[in-house]
Formats: sequence, structure tokens, C-alpha cells
Amino acid sequence: MKTIISIFIMTAVLVGMTSSTNISYPKIQSKSFTSGEKLTYRISYGVMDAGEAILTVKETKKKGANGRPLYHVKGEGKTLGAFNWFYKVEDVYESYVDKEGVFPWLFIRDINEGGYEKEQEYVFKQDKQKVVSKGQEYKVPLGVQDMISSFYYARTLNFKNMKVGDITEFKCFMDEEIFPLKVKYVGKEDIKIRKGTFECLKFQPVVQEGRYFEEPDDVEFWVTNDANRIPVLVKAKIPVGSIKMHLVDWEGLVGDIAIK
Repeated sequence: MKTIISIFIMTAVLVGMTSSTNISYPKIQSKSFTSGEKLTYRISYGVMDAGEAILTVKETKKKGANGRPLYHVKGEGKTLGAFNWFYKVEDVYESYVDKEGVFPWLFIRDINEGGYEKEQEYVFKQDKQKVVSKGQEYKVPLGVQDMISSFYYARTLNFKNMKVGDITEFKCFMDEEIFPLKVKYVGKEDIKIRKGTFECLKFQPVVQEGRYFEEPDDVEFWVTNDANRIPVLVKAKIPVGSIKMHLVDWEGLVGDIAIK
């Protein structure tokens, strides 16, 4: 009887090991970024530069389940100049992203916005389709994104076959909820910013009822029509005007940028 029980236990363990290593993880088809990429943006309100955002991709020794290799991606945002006097912002977002599938295994958020502070750490157990935060577990779909990994994952989507009006959707876990992120392809357009004129693809987020932005054109963004798929300009309407985030510097790209 003991022998039979021992065999049963060993079989169960082996089955468990096999099922955890044979998960069919999502795999990206195109690679729009790599280690060493650095993107620098200015955030402008009217004619004034109000802030700066820097996005970097680096190698890391951290691993996902079963030793899967990762990138360490980081987004840092801060206010500039006089804006620090009345609404100082210092935000840091970090994600450890699967190299092969561009989905997160760990997300860290540390923000201070005008005195409002918040820290979050999400452990993404993609192999178990769970997110763990402060002892709580949340059920999520395999390949779910976080707030910073979404930026990189969106750049790997299949742009070649998009038609005007097409809507792309993927899931993002933030603030202990799963949100469907939807973007609509508007068409091709050349866009001029401080750094020059770029050949771009234009998109609009599909607005959800009850959210801050209500109209389809309240937020618009333009992405380079090249292998990098870099947002060069983001426009957002607010009650007292509009803000813009525009690319001012770049390095470590996977290919030439579509500048004219």
C-alpha cells in the first residue's frame, strides 16, 4: 500500500511539474524595442514645458517562471521649473517584462503627485494566471499587462494589416482591477514636432463610459511608421486647455526612425 501511495504522489508531482513548464505563453511576432533603448519626452502645457518623461529598457538578472529571461523597463516622470512650486510630480514605474512574450512578471509603482503618494507592487504569476499584491490574490488572464508594460506590448502589435477604423484590445491590470485597453486606428499622417517631421500612424483610445476623457478625440497619439513604433506625440484635452507629450530624444533603437 505504501508503495502504491508513493507512486501516486510521485506521479502527481511529475504531472504538476510538466503542466507548469508546458504552458503555452503568448509570443510576440515583431520586436520593436531592445535593451539599451531610451526615449525622452517633454510634457507641455500651452507653450510651456511642464514636465519630462524618460523610458528605458535594460537587461536584468531577474527571471520569470522556469528561468524565463526578462527586460527591466522603467518610466520616470517629473515636473520642471515653476510647475514644481504648485504641483510637484515625481513618478517611477518599473516592470520586469518577459523577453519572448512582452508581458510582466513584476510591477512596481512609486508616485508623488502634488503631495498624493502611492506605492504598489504586483507579482504577476503568469503561469498560474494570478497577481499577488499585499497578500491578496487576483485572478487574471494569461499575458495580462501592467501600466508600463502596456506601452511596450502595444508597440509589438501587427500594424501592417490594420485598416482605418480597426480596434485593437488587450487587458491591463491596474489598481486591483482588469481594464480592457482599446485603441482605434485612424490612418497615416505626417506629424511635425520640435525634432522634425515624422511619418506616423494615428490612433485614438476607445473611451469607456464614466472615464475622465469622454469624446473620441480627447486623446490622440501618433506612432512612427517604422520598425520602432515609437509614439512621437500624444495630445490630451483637459477642461482648462490641452497638454502634449512629444519626443525630444531617442537612442538604442532597433531600426531607423521615420523622420523626413
